[in-house]
Amino acid sequence: MPSHVVHIVDDDPDVLDSVSFLLETDGFATTRHCCAKAFLQHLGDLEPGCILLDVQMPGMTGLQLQQHLHTNGCRMPVVIITGHGDVSSAVAAMKEGAVDYLQKPFGKADLHAALDAAWNTLDREESDGHARDQACEAIARLTRREREVVDGLARGQANKVIAYDLGVSPRTVEFYRARAMRKLGTRSLSEALQLVFLARQASAGAPADRLVAAPKPRLVRKPLANPVEEQCAAA
Repeated sequence: MPSHVVHIVDDDPDVLDSVSFLLETDGFATTRHCCAKAFLQHLGDLEPGCILLDVQMPGMTGLQLQQHLHTNGCRMPVVIITGHGDVSSAVAAMKEGAVDYLQKPFGKADLHAALDAAWNTLDREESDGHARDQACEAIARLTRREREVVDGLARGQANKVIAYDLGVSPRTVEFYRARAMRKLGTRSLSEALQLVFLARQASAGAPADRLVAAPKPRLVRKPLANPVEEQCAAA
């Protein structure tokens, strides 16, 4: 039997009762919320699941609630339900990431199809989230210099260009590149870049092309021969 949770948000008590009864009969767990405000008040205590969301509600509408959840990083998939099946509402809901849009009265088969799509979305989010967390942990093991080198590689820069930007020798860049890849547990540049891009997805507010803070204005100086020389010069 299904073990998923469906959070139903609708101001019509008859809809809350009938839909929750239908889903619970099929083995789903449900929570019921009479308006957007009531749902938000309990959001922090809810188990991950699918949100079955009515569009036309007093106060905050379903579309406004969906936008609020999307903006604030709630990853629970949303299925919109409404008795007002206008095209503009459907388009707006899909733009905010709704999995499906059902017009009342909807059939059991259509509801289950929409929920199946929602579970698939939730499973992908959980899998992707785990991969992003692992990527962030791997990147966090790098030193600042190793991150700067990896960032340069992610921008498609050659070792010589990275060396010039950082004021070091290409040999030094090669040293930090190899050491970074060992720490990341990757065997190729493409594997390392995959981790970088996953970590960027999880870095809220981070610049799209950088994992670390912007370097200070570049000083043109003679490149150092190797990492040992660089460390001696910095001492």
